[in-house]
Amino acid sequence: MTDPFKAFQDQFENATKAFSSVEVPAAFRDMAEKSVQSYRSNFEKMKAASEQTSDLIEGTYTTASKGVAEYNLKSLEILRTNVNSAFDFFASVLSAKSATEAAELSTTHLRTQFETLSSQAKELSALAQKVATESSEPIKAGVEKTFRSAA
Repeated sequence: MTDPFKAFQDQFENATKAFSSVEVPAAFRDMAEKSVQSYRSNFEKMKAASEQTSDLIEGTYTTASKGVAEYNLKSLEILRTNVNSAFDFFASVLSAKSATEAAELSTTHLRTQFETLSSQAKELSALAQKVATESSEPIKAGVEKTFRSAA
């Protein structure tokens, strides 16, 4: 990437050479040189801030992607557990010797399944909170760093 301020400075130097026969007050020349230095300094600061922001976004995206993958794996594990539980329940109901036994199996299964689903919902909620916290941490740290350096 070409440096636009270097190009500006080169043009300024070329213009200075072209007008070397014309007497330019030293104060004007100093002011122009200070302006170029100021523009260069501001450009460098903006470039550094842009790179920091890019790194911040990249880190946040990476963390969030890992967290979403972990959440999806946990969801699939829960789905597999619940499907297996449903098949086991249907097999036990089909092997029941009486309607009373089938009703008892159904009641037990419903109670167990309710407790399992509550536990699974808590697990997923905790995992989602963890992913959100870890994903927002780089942004939080970046903002705090920016405010500290601005103060």
